[in-house]
Amino acid sequence: MEEKVQTIQPSLMRDLVIRAKESSRGRLNHNFHPSMESNLHRFLNVMCRGTYFTPHRHARPPKAEAFLVLEGEVGFLIFDDNGKVLQRLRLSAQPVERPHYAGMGIDIPAGFWHTLVVLSDVAVCYEVKPGPYEVTADKEFVDWAPHEGTPGTQASLAAWERLFETES
Repeated sequence: MEEKVQTIQPSLMRDLVIRAKESSRGRLNHNFHPSMESNLHRFLNVMCRGTYFTPHRHARPPKAEAFLVLEGEVGFLIFDDNGKVLQRLRLSAQPVERPHYAGMGIDIPAGFWHTLVVLSDVAVCYEVKPGPYEVTADKEFVDWAPHEGTPGTQASLAAWERLFETES
């Protein structure tokens, strides 16, 4: 596939939000990279409140990733190996006076356990990470939290959302 210059337009974001809301997972990626084998993956990650991300890390092979919030608000949780929350980082497209506000973007080094929760009705992030993408090797999932599609995900998600309601 031939590379071309691409732009992020409000109309594209509106269309992707509609499609994410219709998705059974409550989220949708829009890739700017030409293939899953590309060395650098750039995409919009459009997420609705209530979508669940199993805590994971990118360690084998080691891959860092970066997120920039273009619309809405998300909360990132960074964990230790046993599931203890080490950091709560609220990211928003606009500055907010709320607990754990950390800016509009994040750069996560390779190997850090993390997840995110959507704190607004919809959030749109621009995400960048190294390729290629191989479904069996991209993420290492934790064993101390429910995995997407299994019982307990909604309870975990609700508990993680509550972590962003207070300063402590």
